[in-house]
Amino acid sequence: MKVLLISLGCDKNLVDSEVMLGLLHKAGHEITNDENEAEAVVINTCSFIKDAKEESINTIIEMGQLKKTGNLKKLIVAGCLSQRYKDEILTELPEIDTIIGSTNYDKIVEAIGTSQKSIVDSINYMPTGISERVVTTGSYMAYLKIAEGCSKMCTYCIIPYIRGRYRSIPMEELIASAKKLAEEGIKELVLVAQETTLYGTDLYGKKMLPELLKELCKIDGFEWIRLLYCYPEEITDELIDVMASEEKICHYIDIPIQHSENDILKKMGRKTDKESISSLINKLRDKIPDIAIRTSLISGFPGETKELHEGLLDFVDEFEFDRLGVFTYSAEEGTPAASFDNQVDEKVAENWRDEIMSLQQEISYSKNQEMLGKVIKVIIEGYLTDDDVYVGRSYKDAPSVDGLVFVNSDRELMSGTFIDVLITDVNEYDLTGDVVE
Repeated sequence: MKVLLISLGCDKNLVDSEVMLGLLHKAGHEITNDENEAEAVVINTCSFIKDAKEESINTIIEMGQLKKTGNLKKLIVAGCLSQRYKDEILTELPEIDTIIGSTNYDKIVEAIGTSQKSIVDSINYMPTGISERVVTTGSYMAYLKIAEGCSKMCTYCIIPYIRGRYRSIPMEELIASAKKLAEEGIKELVLVAQETTLYGTDLYGKKMLPELLKELCKIDGFEWIRLLYCYPEEITDELIDVMASEEKICHYIDIPIQHSENDILKKMGRKTDKESISSLINKLRDKIPDIAIRTSLISGFPGETKELHEGLLDFVDEFEFDRLGVFTYSAEEGTPAASFDNQVDEKVAENWRDEIMSLQQEISYSKNQEMLGKVIKVIIEGYLTDDDVYVGRSYKDAPSVDGLVFVNSDRELMSGTFIDVLITDVNEYDLTGDVVE
């Protein structure tokens, strides 16, 4: 069949989608980007927060119309929405032919050929065949998902209920997958999981992320290896030392702290406190002076007061994160926090979010100004015809979430190549510069 796959949500979901594409291709199905010629549509959904659920449902309804206007014969819904609401969506969205669970993406070929309505295993099911994959992020960058699920049980988060407990992927499988990616020309490898820093604890009895990183650094071809989603309480001195000593590892780390004030951290079920987070940030910057630290925060968590919000603002002002994003709290049914007292008004949460981002904009602009006149290494990602400028990223910028570097060049620059750029102009989030010949 001609199959269109739509991937929604996070980069972990994208890796699952790429595995499904690989399995479909291997089974002889033809992949298409044209919805009108698609005979089967697979939607890999997200249901992490309210907005994600709405996007998933709207996409299902939109694609379902192709049964009337296009060639669509089979609509398959995969991912978190199908795991979380399997009975409801089959009843309320009759255009769906088959659903597969959040960790059943290795059953996609079976789903294409079956009349069965539901292929949903236990949330702790561990998929197979993950090395069969079609990379969709370009010829030079790929994500490597190193674990499934999460066991943290933060009070606001639905992930453990729809993705299961933390399950590390065996190291030999990850190394084999990484070698294959390097052979295909991947230059930047980005490690992801719901929580990368606990890697190996379930399989090997200890944190094995440092060992995994050292093995990945031995693989020829990679120039950058980047770490995302590192919980602050799990970052060890050993991990910091490996980041500092291995040349291929970007001096960049994503640490989702969610808040700074102990009253809120405790209600969130976080396993850390303000003092420990402060100490970690200082240690990282002491041992790796040029490290770029990214974090994410939640505004409007139940029980948050104006005073606690101002404490968070002071924390952001003091530590000046290199990169920062803020989500307003989303009360997810089935999570403990959804039933907490003192739920914050949505408008108040949005105002607090905007205040934090306004402060971060000032911090980011100030940090970018410090880059003027400096030469930095940039990976080229494409060319903007209308602006006659190339676009790329520095080691401080993760794909899709951080800033960009706009590059002026008289010669053609190929995507995936690394070049030196002299920074000549900046704004709040992006840099502009000229190629250094």
